[in-house]
Amino acid sequence: MGRNHHMYDKLTEITSEKNVMVEEHLRNHTYTRLGGKADFLVTPETYEEVQAIVKLAKQEKIAFTLLGNGSNLIVKDGGIRGIVMNLKKLHSIWREDDKIIAQSGARIIDASQHALKESLHGLEFACGIPGSVGGALYMNAGAYGGEIKDVLESTKVITREGELLLLPAADLDLHYRTSNIPEKGYIVLEATFSLRKGNAEEIKAVMDDLTFKRESKQPLEYPSCGSVFKRPPGYFAGKLIQDSDLQGKQIGGAQVSTKHAGFIVNKDNATATEYIELIRFVQSTVKEKFGVNLEREVRIIGEDPIE
Repeated sequence: MGRNHHMYDKLTEITSEKNVMVEEHLRNHTYTRLGGKADFLVTPETYEEVQAIVKLAKQEKIAFTLLGNGSNLIVKDGGIRGIVMNLKKLHSIWREDDKIIAQSGARIIDASQHALKESLHGLEFACGIPGSVGGALYMNAGAYGGEIKDVLESTKVITREGELLLLPAADLDLHYRTSNIPEKGYIVLEATFSLRKGNAEEIKAVMDDLTFKRESKQPLEYPSCGSVFKRPPGYFAGKLIQDSDLQGKQIGGAQVSTKHAGFIVNKDNATATEYIELIRFVQSTVKEKFGVNLEREVRIIGEDPIE
């Protein structure tokens, strides 16, 4: 308890008390509505605060986890020890020439909408991706034939040591749903997207069409983490799951969506344990029936609950 008081005092020296939550339920901060408690959940408001918190965690040798906005993430029921950082208060978006610059806590959907407002073409594909800008870079998010690496020019990051760097997109090693951000331990602060002048009506027509496709096919009425699995070479994950007769399969409150087999939804107050168990059941069933390994797109972090 003494250490917790010490850490709370140190954190509130860096940022306002309203930005430091103790024993906060992470299910309140994830799209799946899953997850145990964080020892400390911190929501800094400036790049300097982010730097100072990273340096504090290193200096105090306390565990540090970046949560993002929790859209492509499952937090286990045992929660997360140490400091959990959420950058949702860094959410500004602005235009410079033919570029859109967005802070990491902004939604990538909002960056796409801002590009539309400025009649800039190139971010239409992101109009339905639920994650933050930082999360979109982390996994090179994509949809409908576009992906972040197509439009990203550069990014500002903070290293594990608390150093601020400006990196060109090429330095992030962006490939299908991956980057080197997790391996390097970078914390994304902002992204610069290089776009092209376009016609607002044409851009809006594309975005309206993509939004319709998304809303008609995806189970947006229940909490979920989006697409659970990466697309296996030569196959579609959803089709393999459907052909394994798994649509509607339920473990506890977690269910393979009846609307889109590539989604697992939190239908009825599921626990993270049930959700993860269903993911593993789907993987083993598809492997047994088709010999295909389904690789998770969603990240699983945190600790197992204490029995």
